[in-house]
Amino acid sequence: MKWVSHIAIAGAVCVVFNPAAVPAAVLGSTAPDWFEWVLSAMQRRRVKHRGITHYLAAWLIVAAAGHFVWDWNGWLFWFAMGGAIHWICDALTVSGAPLGWWSDRRMTLFGGKVQTGRPSEYIVTIVVLVICAAVVWVTRSHGNGGPFVPFFYDWAGFYRAGLVSAHEWRANRFNLF
Repeated sequence: MKWVSHIAIAGAVCVVFNPAAVPAAVLGSTAPDWFEWVLSAMQRRRVKHRGITHYLAAWLIVAAAGHFVWDWNGWLFWFAMGGAIHWICDALTVSGAPLGWWSDRRMTLFGGKVQTGRPSEYIVTIVVLVICAAVVWVTRSHGNGGPFVPFFYDWAGFYRAGLVSAHEWRANRFNLF
């Protein structure tokens, strides 16, 4: 998949759970590809695409370490989850992605039907975005102590709480973002 799809999917999934960690997830969603460049520069030879930097097991180990051992505001965990989401996106493609260092084969999900740059890639991306937006919309806070979701404002709730005037509520009541 292209970087735009990796970024959109990782950001959408992260915003459902932790909107503040979206930058870490987005950075992690592209990390397997730019780690290849870094390793190539360090070793002075080309690193195989979808090789060592794309191991799902490595990304899950880093995520577990970030979640259970040490993490600063969940950023290491979400960085690693961005890498794992990158793996899932790549596993949907015809080429597949490696599970770990113990195997030289690549795994595909759903038969690897997605082709990079083709409409199928963008359909998958849009479906994930719509599902995540629906989850955020349904679970957003209505002033009842729920999670803070900075993307969907509850203008009616703001008006009832006296935070905005009637004029501001009328001007923004149909704005989704």
